[in-house]
Amino acid sequence: MPHAEIKYSSDLDLDIPAILAEIEQVILSHDDGAGDCKGRGYPTDAYHHTHVAVKVSVLVKPHRDADFSNRLLAALRMAITARISAPCAFSLEMAYTGPFYITGEHHP
Repeated sequence: MPHAEIKYSSDLDLDIPAILAEIEQVILSHDDGAGDCKGRGYPTDAYHHTHVAVKVSVLVKPHRDADFSNRLLAALRMAITARISAPCAFSLEMAYTGPFYITGEHHP
């Protein structure tokens, strides 16, 4: 189950739910077994220079090699930046979680 976090300066008018849905669709179009992508947006009033910083985390899988990663990263960049209508600094990181990571559902 991938994760996406978007940290951005609050002077930007971003549709974070739409960007998160787009991230999920892009991931699924490259890897239909990836599952839902949990996501969160974090606007901040305390910043220096207008920016958007996106981090997408996925699990290590044998088919997620360098070619896969570069294609997915490029597709994510195109999809996300298409939804940003104002000039800003932009960064995107795709990170792979290591072997000591637990994911799943919690049902008390």
